Amino acid sequence: MIRDADEADIATVVTLAGAALGWRSDEPNEALFRWKHLDNPAGVSPMWVAQIDGEVVGFRTFLRWRFRRPGDVEAVDAVRAVDTATHPDHQGRGVFSMLTRHAVAALTDGGTGFVFNTPNAQSRPGYLKMGWVEAGSVPIRARLRRPWRLRGARKSADKWSLPTASGSPVEVVVPGLTTVRERGIATERSGDYLAWRYGFEPLHYRGFDHDEGQAVFRLRRRGGATECTVCEHVGSGAVLAELLRHSGADYLVAARSGVSGGLPVPWAGPMLTTRDLAESAPKSVADFAFALGDIELF
Repeated sequence: MIRDADEADIATVVTLAGAALGWRSDEPNEALFRWKHLDNPAGVSPMWVAQIDGEVVGFRTFLRWRFRRPGDVEAVDAVRAVDTATHPDHQGRGVFSMLTRHAVAALTDGGTGFVFNTPNAQSRPGYLKMGWVEAGSVPIRARLRRPWRLRGARKSADKWSLPTASGSPVEVVVPGLTTVRERGIATERSGDYLAWRYGFEPLHYRGFDHDEGQAVFRLRRRGGATECTVCEHVGSGAVLAELLRHSGADYLVAARSGVSGGLPVPWAGPMLTTRDLAESAPKSVADFAFALGDIELF
């Protein structure tokens, strides 16, 4: 049986994710889930659970997201396919597919425009079978400070950020970031969105204010290297050159046009997939103006 989930299911869902995905009990995963799916100014995330004999054996959530096209007054309501898990004892029985198909039908009936996500190579084939299409890899560029540290940096980055005193509180740079004007369909960067998106303290997002622009970043370990992930950026490339020096990271990565003079990193860009719901989704990554904050896992 598949049913709508609500706040009362969250503790069960987080425990299930621990069993299926390795979420550790000593990490603030329930607080992260609540912030992510209940506090979002775009709306509470639609969530579903699958039950067998009264036991929750799978869950599926879609994060509400708002895009805006250049010149449009109205925002486009979309969703991002995010957290999902099936209990190890019930994997391989179609639970993920049933939950996802149910979600697609419900969101389409509810008028949500489209869904997007960046699934890994293992889960992508399942999405493609359910009507998702590949829109291309999100282009990533990098600036290097200690290039020899990149040797082991093809590993996945740590989920949790490193604490840092670099930069400033994010709220200092929010006014500058709301002025960004994009050429493609882009996340609606309202003050409320930015304050929520980068306001969860355990993820240690920081702002960086410079004479020529602003940025939001976080530091993470990736293999043996310290990575500065630039989640938002407005201004010249000089902002990021100074941020890299100031942060002490081994290298810096960003999406969009934010790394003037940087190096392309073809293997780092995740594959974007989209699916039509109540309206047509853009079919090429070139139609979007993504910052890393739009597509990073959090």
